[in-house]
Amino acid sequence: MKVRVLFAALSLAHVFALADGVDFIQPKDGDTLEPTFLAKFAVTGMEVALAGEIKPDTGHHHLLINAVNIEKNVVIPNDNQHKHYGKGQTEAVVFLQPGKYKLTLQFADGAHRSYGEAFGKSIYVTVEGKP
Repeated sequence: MKVRVLFAALSLAHVFALADGVDFIQPKDGDTLEPTFLAKFAVTGMEVALAGEIKPDTGHHHLLINAVNIEKNVVIPNDNQHKHYGKGQTEAVVFLQPGKYKLTLQFADGAHRSYGEAFGKSIYVTVEGKP
């Protein structure tokens, strides 16, 4: 019986590990951060590519700061609330003033068109300390 339960748990973990989408390696939801911190991004089910390259199942990361979610096929703006990592970056140094933030990781194609909710994830963090 114990072997079956363990096998079922491992099988279930394997299914969840293979789910397509994006995730924050760091920070994590609920973290308290210094004003300057390293953000690390992951994607499963797509390949990271440079902006401008339009190939199926490829794209690059965007970090949305206190911004509304971007619907599928909508171009992500390029401003202070929408950070583009079109050189294929999977990590970035981020600076934020002290306060509470919703950070959304959004994957988009080479033309910055969002892959939508399936390739987006939001977390909430608090920034403390002197900028």
